[in-house]
Amino acid sequence: MTTFPRPVTELSADEARRIALRAQGLLGAPDRRAGVRGVLRALGAVQLDTISVLARSHELVPYARLGAVGRRTVEDAYWTGTHAFEYWSHAACVLPIEEWPHFAFRRRAYRARPQWHHELPEGAYERVIKQLRAEGPLTATELGGAKRTSEWWDWSGEKVAVERALMYGEVVCVERRGWKRVYDLAERAVPPELLHDELDDTECLRRLVHLAGRSLGVGTRADIADYHRLKAEQVDAVIADSGLVPVTVAGWSKPAWADPEALRTPPRGRHRTTLLSPFDSLIWERARTERIFGFTHRLEAYVPKQKRIHGYFAMPVLAGGLLVGRVDPAREGRTLVAKQITLDGAKAVPAVARALVEAAGWVDCTDVRVERVDAPELRGPLTLELARLLG
Repeated sequence: MTTFPRPVTELSADEARRIALRAQGLLGAPDRRAGVRGVLRALGAVQLDTISVLARSHELVPYARLGAVGRRTVEDAYWTGTHAFEYWSHAACVLPIEEWPHFAFRRRAYRARPQWHHELPEGAYERVIKQLRAEGPLTATELGGAKRTSEWWDWSGEKVAVERALMYGEVVCVERRGWKRVYDLAERAVPPELLHDELDDTECLRRLVHLAGRSLGVGTRADIADYHRLKAEQVDAVIADSGLVPVTVAGWSKPAWADPEALRTPPRGRHRTTLLSPFDSLIWERARTERIFGFTHRLEAYVPKQKRIHGYFAMPVLAGGLLVGRVDPAREGRTLVAKQITLDGAKAVPAVARALVEAAGWVDCTDVRVERVDAPELRGPLTLELARLLG
């Protein structure tokens, strides 16, 4: 049984919530000079996902913090120059390029992995590396084909090889082109001073635990492990040397750790009112979301339509540091359609209306149409508030 250091600080549930919001860039004035890259560095990981409703999740994350930053600006911030790379962290994520050395432990683990789902054809790996060296950057299609058949899982030999090379760290995804990965050799894409696997596993884990704690502000072992999908025993092995401070949080049944910098200054400032991607790092760990916000949320995109409760891509609404509702959005021309809205009472109406209007403007919509409200008596007040804000 692991024995943890005695906590040195006691936090109320409200203090922990505010610390988490500030650490995630959703409380206080955003650093607009640092922009999207500043958001990425602060969060340490921005999850990618194929679903695009208003926008893709990696666009929604900086939008939630900075407001109506241009979508082209977001893409350029990630992929122009050597500022970021894509790798397996919480899931497939955009990561600050400075974190490349910290994932050496995972690259080594992939290289030592004895079995894979896809078989690597003989000679394919060497051919892909040779072609990238001569012609790169290239997509899997340009390397010879992404699939053997129309089945989504039936990768070509070239696709298997280049994805294996990405996991090993010999190849990097340098951009997304029409949602296709564009690959290049790591030796060209990663700055020389970062292109190494010199850190041993313990040091990689220590740094990732520290960074996860900083990005969370405060979290349990499970929260910290989940951020970069580490194992509990990996966190246990390094957390005492991570620089994080043990704390207790009222109402939390598990030990917790906090970023000492987060404890030095009380979190104050303006709360963001915004729609959140279900893959936003503020809420991507569902147990943590329930513990901090008392809000149960599940992505229903892969749930049969007749069994959905809140909608295909229901986006939680953040306002005043609380999650006050959900919106399942869609677009029809220049109209943002709220297919289904769930409200936490009448007090949530102004915030949800504001979040909808701001999101509409961001995606170049001039109107908002509400199709269904879970509480019919709130449909009228919501419609009036939307009309007022749209002018």
